[in-house]
Amino acid sequence: MRRDCSQGEKLMHDVWILAETGHNGLKDISFELLARGRALSDTLGVKLAAVVIGRGLENAEFQRLIAHGADIVYTVSDERLEHVSCIPYSRVLEHLIRKYSPQILLAGATSTGRSILPYVAVKVHSGLTADCTELAIEEETGNLLQTRPAIGGNIMATIKTPDHRPQMATIRPRSSRPLRADPARSGEIISEKFDTSWNDARFSVEDIRVPEGELLSIEEADIVVSGGKGLKKKENVILIDRLAHLLRGEVGASREAVDRGWKSYPHQVGLSGKTISPKLYIGVGISGAVQHLAGIKTAECIVAINSDVEANLVAMADFALIGDLFEILPEMERQIEERRRSS
Repeated sequence: MRRDCSQGEKLMHDVWILAETGHNGLKDISFELLARGRALSDTLGVKLAAVVIGRGLENAEFQRLIAHGADIVYTVSDERLEHVSCIPYSRVLEHLIRKYSPQILLAGATSTGRSILPYVAVKVHSGLTADCTELAIEEETGNLLQTRPAIGGNIMATIKTPDHRPQMATIRPRSSRPLRADPARSGEIISEKFDTSWNDARFSVEDIRVPEGELLSIEEADIVVSGGKGLKKKENVILIDRLAHLLRGEVGASREAVDRGWKSYPHQVGLSGKTISPKLYIGVGISGAVQHLAGIKTAECIVAINSDVEANLVAMADFALIGDLFEILPEMERQIEERRRSS
């Protein structure tokens, strides 16, 4: 069902997520957020809504949100919203919040969520917890419990916003998996008109350029090969680079490897780096600190290569190769290349 609203019925105290769009439609983070929001809304006994701001999305994309858990889709579409811009996007979201009064608003800890939600939080006089890894509802009060790493990832802090609404949080991408789509689900699509006063005439986007040769974010990679201090020295990181290249994957690193200067921060896997959820994760010479394990817990398949059978990553892995990584990695390369030649 679809309807356009000018005033509309006020839907109180729902859980909202801010969906994100790209050149190919909705981004994966939208569906990850729906999984988080669905658990919260079911606990509270309220509806789950997705907010879509942008231009030119097809109705089929809104139906995808409903199939993945949304009860309502609020959409504001206008050519001036084609590119994400903090001021107009924030003003749209502020308008919707004041009109419909959600009790919880979630967004991704992405460039979009990190730029828009702090601005909105100030405008609606609410709190914001950034970079959350876990969410829950406090049974006694119904408050949102927002858990995130603190003090460099060495502890986990749980934060509440008891006095102001909506309770707002950004969530790490790849920290949860989307729900399975249910095409039989039905929901409501509510279109709001763009108000020209929301536009900021001081700024305009003329062109979007994507630098060539940049590292693909390990958060988006299907295969990640990470190295740790077991590599012993920087020169040996080439072993990880070669294996990742052969597997058409990306290179990750433990915090220890990054601190030693073997890889740069964008490669760091874990709560103090990137939370990832690849189809295949290979950890080489990584013992598996708690922060690292939390950053890969939603990976579909985890392979550990380590000489220490008692290593935490070995215990967590689906498959473990116990032995000297300097013997195992060259043999893996040889077998991968041999299979490619014969196929």
